[in-house]
Amino acid sequence: MGSPFLSGCSQTIMNILIIGGTRNLGHFMVSDFLERGYHVTILNRGLTRDELPEQVERLRADRTDTAQLTTALKGRIFDVVIDNALYKQPEAEAIVKLLNGRVGHYIVLSSGQVYLVREGIERPFREDEYDGRLMPAPKINTFGFEEWLYGMDKRHVEDTLASAWGKSKFPYTALRLPMVNSERDHFNRLYAYILRLEDGGPILAPSTPNFRLRHVYGGDVVTAMNLLISSGKGKGQALNISQDETHTLEEFLDLLGEVMGMQPHLVRVQRDLLEGNGFLPDCSPFSERWMSELDNQLSKDALGMSYTPLRDALTRIVNHYRENVPQQPAGYRRRRAELLLVEQISEGMVSGK
Repeated sequence: MGSPFLSGCSQTIMNILIIGGTRNLGHFMVSDFLERGYHVTILNRGLTRDELPEQVERLRADRTDTAQLTTALKGRIFDVVIDNALYKQPEAEAIVKLLNGRVGHYIVLSSGQVYLVREGIERPFREDEYDGRLMPAPKINTFGFEEWLYGMDKRHVEDTLASAWGKSKFPYTALRLPMVNSERDHFNRLYAYILRLEDGGPILAPSTPNFRLRHVYGGDVVTAMNLLISSGKGKGQALNISQDETHTLEEFLDLLGEVMGMQPHLVRVQRDLLEGNGFLPDCSPFSERWMSELDNQLSKDALGMSYTPLRDALTRIVNHYRENVPQQPAGYRRRRAELLLVEQISEGMVSGK
């Protein structure tokens, strides 16, 4: 394959750099790109052991340290850079300065959370609803503040890249992702439900908020990457990447139960009671206000994306966990206390409403 960036040079192999993220999505990207015959380089701090082949070139740097990043990438030119770990505006400014004129396509993983700090828009969120009034900061040192700050930081990152596109055509694409379900999710969010389905006990979830779920399968994120790389489309744009189906939590768990051959038993409980007992988010990771729901039509129109049906995605993930049983996550260690709370509620000892 000829290089779309280094045309006219002797190089004939696509040269890709992946920054961060070798545990989950980055792992799948590397495997897929190697199968396509690309030359793959990863850049991270090297603190977490990866499971990638030796042929992958490894660069070490703390990407938040501009001096380290500059030294690691000195003199390097890439056809594509995929940035899985860009969270702050100063880091975005540094990467633009460092890579401008030295990358053919820069793809950054952003978040649907950029919409959740907007006011006056309704789910599912569209790309053209990005601009507008932003919500004020919640009370500092709270969970809500940290989530708000994450959404604001991602907006600052995207705004920096959009500005660079306007000034010098820095060739970025931002992929806005909702919750990503994959076989290697190191947060064990889907696995938290799977364990509770397997033990047959009730699954606790807060009564509010009760937003509908529209996630994305990790394999579809890799597909989007490949469509961007092969087509060169999407530069100067942000695109929502999201599954087609929208479900309530009850419908989602029913589908997961069908895949597993088990019947879920969902118990709705007052949020304050779950938080007071320290059960959230572990007992129901998909029950937070900071859970985006994205419209995916632009990705279909612009890239020709098609998405894995949710049932198929869940089947793949469940089968993976059955063949590769993860360690029990810390969030499951208080399962007995969860079941005791349900007993107390059913006996009228505690009010769950």
